[in-house]
Amino acid sequence: MPESTTLRDLFIDELRDMLHGERQLVKALPKMAKAATSPQLRDALESHLAETEEHVSRLEQAFELMDEPAKTKVCKGMQGIVEEGSDAIKEAGKGPACDAVIVAGGQRAEHYEMAAYGTLMAWAKQLGQDEVAALLSDTLDEEKAADQKLSDLAEGGINQAASEGAGESQNEGRSQGMRAQAQQDDDDEEEDQDEEDDSSATRRGATASAGSSAGGRARSASGSGSKSRRRNSR
Repeated sequence: MPESTTLRDLFIDELRDMLHGERQLVKALPKMAKAATSPQLRDALESHLAETEEHVSRLEQAFELMDEPAKTKVCKGMQGIVEEGSDAIKEAGKGPACDAVIVAGGQRAEHYEMAAYGTLMAWAKQLGQDEVAALLSDTLDEEKAADQKLSDLAEGGINQAASEGAGESQNEGRSQGMRAQAQQDDDDEEEDQDEEDDSSATRRGATASAGSSAGGRARSASGSGSKSRRRNSR
């Protein structure tokens, strides 16, 4: 920004940033609600969606009171929070862990907004824009209430359900590993038995062959002895 930037310029710039941020949340909240497993969490998200739409309306009113066009400026902070939350939901998959991820992402967004609205309200008061400050104060109160609601849901069962789900998943993984090892042991035992049977058969074959050879040699020797005796008698 140029060196002549004033507090009013900063205020309008921040209003535009938040207008973009709130509009991003209007699009993101329905997706979060759809991904939620907990009915209470889904209701809370849908309720806050209605509030967020009102937040957009209040920001537009603030622009009117400031006699400024309701333009937006890309809110990179909220954009990052929304994208990160979306990726986390995909990675978590459907289930209790996903609810915990949704709560975490939602609270990141709420805390970001609480910081922004706190600053905007202070600047509005400094600029003598009490009516605008009142609008921003209403929104700030609702953001705090939404954050508290998410905390209550997390502590009221969502985190525990996610923890138990993780434990079950780990136990199932261990059970599968044990079953696979047992099957491998059985296969190895069968393979060893087969090898032992093959070895025994080979030894029996070798013994039989040796016996046959010995018998043949004995018959050959006996035959030779008889021929010798016949020659001597002549």
